Amino acid sequence: MRKQPPVPRFTVITLGVGDISESIAFYEALGFARKLRSTGEAVAFFDTGGTVIALFPRAELAKDAGLQEQNGQVPFRGFTLAWNCRSTEEVDAVLKFAISKGASLLKPARRTDYGGYSGYFVDPDGHPWEVVVAPGIDVGDDRRVHLAD
Repeated sequence: MRKQPPVPRFTVITLGVGDISESIAFYEALGFARKLRSTGEAVAFFDTGGTVIALFPRAELAKDAGLQEQNGQVPFRGFTLAWNCRSTEEVDAVLKFAISKGASLLKPARRTDYGGYSGYFVDPDGHPWEVVVAPGIDVGDDRRVHLAD
């Protein structure tokens, strides 16, 4: 009998943060619901509607993963987070909202070459977020993205 492969899932992204209290406040201010509060400030989990954002002190996360920071610098980590929207107006509103809560504008929203509309902000620890409306990616009332076939 042939064994079935595991079902692929993307469930959590863990961000290494410099000041967990500040980062918890930032993500709560954006409106993400904090769960499992019993963890205190050792780690924080936020429900995003389908996946989870976890916050963990950067040095502890690096140690846990066997990674080292270089001269205290954190270079581009090779990923971005995304906040998909339903319209260009919503993209602009989300960028403005995030900045009002402590984010920094990385790139103003603009039309993309693939027919979308996108801009970027960074959270207090420099994690980049793309705020985007894109063809073929719909956001449902359940806050989940639905991809065209």
